[in-house]
Amino acid sequence: MGKKILIISSEHTGHGHKSITEALCEKIGNNRDIKIHVVDGFSLGGQTLLSIGKLYGPITRKAENLWKMVYNISSDYPNLINHFIEELIRKNFLKLLEEVKPDLILSVHPNFNGSVLNILEKQYIKIPFITLIADLVNISPLWADKRADFIISPTVEARDKCIEYGIPAENIKVLGFPVRARFFRNSTNKKVFYRKDAPLKCLIMSGGEGVGNMKKIAEILLDHFDCTVTIVAGRNVKLKEKLEHSLRRQYGDKVKIYGFTKNIHDLMLASDIAFTRGSPNVMFEAIASNTPMIITGALPGQEEDNPYFAEKSNLGVVCKNTNEIKQIISKLLENDGEELNHIINCQRKFINPHAAEDILQFIINVEEHSYEAAAPSFSYN
Repeated sequence: MGKKILIISSEHTGHGHKSITEALCEKIGNNRDIKIHVVDGFSLGGQTLLSIGKLYGPITRKAENLWKMVYNISSDYPNLINHFIEELIRKNFLKLLEEVKPDLILSVHPNFNGSVLNILEKQYIKIPFITLIADLVNISPLWADKRADFIISPTVEARDKCIEYGIPAENIKVLGFPVRARFFRNSTNKKVFYRKDAPLKCLIMSGGEGVGNMKKIAEILLDHFDCTVTIVAGRNVKLKEKLEHSLRRQYGDKVKIYGFTKNIHDLMLASDIAFTRGSPNVMFEAIASNTPMIITGALPGQEEDNPYFAEKSNLGVVCKNTNEIKQIISKLLENDGEELNHIINCQRKFINPHAAEDILQFIINVEEHSYEAAAPSFSYN
């Protein structure tokens, strides 16, 4: 009989948690010995919690200071957040356990670590529980619950932060950041080093929510360089309409504008440079596709140090102000794109293309070891 893994993810708080989940699920393939059941953790809390989750997009687009306050509160009072969510999800979570009967639980969202572990502990339910951190440097205490059997970290920086929070080092495994297979180049679309024999292909994006000064960036590029610009406005419909009205009229076919698209991998693979926010998921997808990044900003809180994480490893360049773009691009393109090609090389050396497989194999090994030791114990009363 196949083993069952319950993944607690999120559909509406950005796209990163969903992408991580998809990266893991696609590695299961036709393996009938492993069954994965994915649930949006926010849906377990009914309309109240689901509505809170759906506020992520509007808040991060329009009120970064409010988001910073929310992040700081959750970091300062993790037990309060855990208790609040525990109360909202308890009934539906226990019902889900009874239906799925998982052999292991994997959480890829910080809001469902302590809250779920609280429920399991109070109900005397013994199921192996693993946390997969979806952030890179600035780790909220919500990620670091000592009761988790293991915490999987994408970076050494995240691991060190967990240790600061009191997690034993032996309970943390640094296995990389899982990226969906379609973002990796193969023999047919292998990245070639940049040469000045064609217009520079620029991609401007800012995560699934579509934030940032995309219009200004596009104008600087198109006014000063031989280039084409592709913009992904994400779920921000008003931004897409605004960009189409202003940029297409002025620059014509040199500009292409998309809303939310599932083909972002094709756009990355076709680009020489990607302008993006410091979103962990977007950053690692750009690294996987071997597309040098110019990072133009980051959400306060969990993304704050991500731009400098990328710059430290020569994975991209940090641009603090749009006025710096002309100088940055000019420098990258000097000497037949010497610095741009250096970034391409560093990305190739940095990325672990097998991170999703490594994580999944680790989870399976934990599950098999736990299953052999003792079958999960359920008590719903």
